[in-house]
Amino acid sequence: MKQERQYPKVMISSKAERSVKNGHPWIYGEEILKTEGVPQNGGLVDVFAGNAYMGTGFYNSASKITVRLISRNANDVFDARFWRRRVEYAVRYRKTVMPGADFACCRLIHGEADQMPGLTVDRYSNILSVQITCLGMELIKDTVYRALWDVLGEMGETITGIYERNDIALRTLESLSESKGWYRFDGIPAPESAVTEICENGVKYLVDVENGQKTGFFLDQKYNRAAVARIAKDKRVLDCFTHTGSFGLNAALGGAEHVTCVDISQSAIEMSKENAVRNGVDGKMDFLCEDVFDLLTKLADRKCRDYDYIILDPPAFTKSRKTVQSAARGYKEINLKAMKLLPRGGYLATCSCSHFMTDKLFRKMLASAAKDASVSLRQIEARQQAPDHPILWNVPETDYLKFYIFQVV
Repeated sequence: MKQERQYPKVMISSKAERSVKNGHPWIYGEEILKTEGVPQNGGLVDVFAGNAYMGTGFYNSASKITVRLISRNANDVFDARFWRRRVEYAVRYRKTVMPGADFACCRLIHGEADQMPGLTVDRYSNILSVQITCLGMELIKDTVYRALWDVLGEMGETITGIYERNDIALRTLESLSESKGWYRFDGIPAPESAVTEICENGVKYLVDVENGQKTGFFLDQKYNRAAVARIAKDKRVLDCFTHTGSFGLNAALGGAEHVTCVDISQSAIEMSKENAVRNGVDGKMDFLCEDVFDLLTKLADRKCRDYDYIILDPPAFTKSRKTVQSAARGYKEINLKAMKLLPRGGYLATCSCSHFMTDKLFRKMLASAAKDASVSLRQIEARQQAPDHPILWNVPETDYLKFYIFQVV
């Protein structure tokens, strides 16, 4: 280290040392042996293993993840220029991997995968929707938001507002309060509406960043939706857990004969109907507000053969390791019933968005469901999240979405 250190020190265990050396940015409270100086929650600390400097990160004694590393370079100075570089690096990466129109609706910052822990920034046309789940990031958000505004402006991109979707329980784990609303820039008026239109894969959607799920829309399935559309021509499609109709709309515009969209949420169904009208495909789509589990059971009981293409895009059935086996049973139930409903030669698109339901477990579940349904699965595609949600191999938590398309034979 060439510069004199100004931050309190955190001494970590050999277990944490191995994890940090392997590239993981999290240090848990039980892995901290002692501290020197007085760490402030939300402030920066230097991390040491013995006499070896391991990195610098945000500290929060209220969180199970007590330190989140932001740098391993002892010469970094964590000023506005530092965060501007981080933001510019993240945004230019998206400009490369999400070229053209795709850059207008994509994830600009993906937390730890962009070395900005606890920060999610999604772009929906002219609005940025932001979520923060790290106290340290909350305390420097003014600097980060200004960098985002300036970097995008210099690239010729028009942004009219930043909406904070901090209405999630995860914030309480960092002793942060829940809230949502427009971020106020000095002298810049907030947009009149939190609803904006995006175009993804040629499909138009209205996105409500104030009330929509997560930050307003699920961007990570963008190219998986396009994959579904490629083989939808002349198919009769059942789109389960449709949310705002995204997979169904892609299938309809891909030439499907007919699409039925199902969701338990009436508001989601209403939004799906509006999106169908917006894209001129309402004549080949219908919508059911029902529990997908109950609907699949009813269809299976009456040996329905109305569909030759079924899409399963459920919410995460598990958010912890403790409930993985229960989640696996839920995934198996819907996949087994879908396989039984499809004719031989029919098509199944299925996915899981839970990190804890690993690809190995998901594949094991699918194989078991196929065996019980007395069918074989001919794999067409195996996919993951779009590249604007990058996967860091040394941070397994960034790898969460599994997506498969099969022919059932």
